[in-house]
Amino acid sequence: MQDERQSALSRRNFLRAFGGASTAAVATAAFVPTEAHAYDPGEEETRARYQETDHVKTFYRVNGYPKGK
Repeated sequence: MQDERQSALSRRNFLRAFGGASTAAVATAAFVPTEAHAYDPGEEETRARYQETDHVKTFYRVNGYPKGK
């Protein structure tokens, strides 16, 4: 009985140490500085798309937005 209890505790300690070591490794990897690269959206993503259509004007009118122009 004592041997079973002792082996159960050693397994538990092993898993506890393994969990702590893996957590420490992940935390260390998360804080490694890397060089940042800027995102270039390109011409297609920066073009103007907003058009004030009748549908948009009706939405503003129904929802009580103040008139702009």
